[in-house]
Amino acid sequence: MSEIGSSPVLAFGAHPDDIEFGCGGVLAVEARNGRNVHCVICSLGEAASNGTPEGRRAESVAATEMLGATVEFVTLDGDAKLEVRAEHSHKLAEIIRRVRPSTVLATTCFENQHPDHWRLGKIVRDAARIARYGGLKEIQGEPHAIGQLFYYAVTPEGEPSDVLPILLDVSSADVVNSWIAAMGAHVSQGATRNYIDLQLNRARVWGARAGVDYAMALYPNDPLMFESLAHAGKGARNF
Repeated sequence: MSEIGSSPVLAFGAHPDDIEFGCGGVLAVEARNGRNVHCVICSLGEAASNGTPEGRRAESVAATEMLGATVEFVTLDGDAKLEVRAEHSHKLAEIIRRVRPSTVLATTCFENQHPDHWRLGKIVRDAARIARYGGLKEIQGEPHAIGQLFYYAVTPEGEPSDVLPILLDVSSADVVNSWIAAMGAHVSQGATRNYIDLQLNRARVWGARAGVDYAMALYPNDPLMFESLAHAGKGARNF
């Protein structure tokens, strides 16, 4: 396995269920490919109509374990109160330096969605950039440059129309079952709407375009670079 292929994946979510709903299948694939997957949750969903902060924290712990990942929780401004601040980027940059991932995932920066989602996307984008700056003495840890930042959309409204996504095949039964179980662990949010059905239907549509059963879309922050076109995979066109 290459150095990048064996290095950690680090995923950030604004709320306890964002990662599982938005990119849970992706993380299940990476974990089953032998990569360490670590999740960072930046609130406890205090503003949600259903569930308690303590209960939602427990749901996240159970869900990430089902994906084969680990999780930690950080305090920023609180649910539905997040602001884009330098100190937040510094805090997340310290996590990037500690985990030292090659791949970072965050919610998209497209604004027509939950405000915490797009704001966290911007904070993570800034954190990934400054994590490599050795002159920022207020940020603990050794500087670290990630390989790639990808964004995920928690809901269809968060999908940017001006960025061509990459698709990851998440069709294997083990991955799909683990992803469904992880989403189902967020029992409190099932009282709001059927999020599992929503996410599976989104994955079926992306998969149909690519000729597989299920696929998930990620949106690259930067152009992808390959050492050979042989590594570029195949085009996702099945019509």
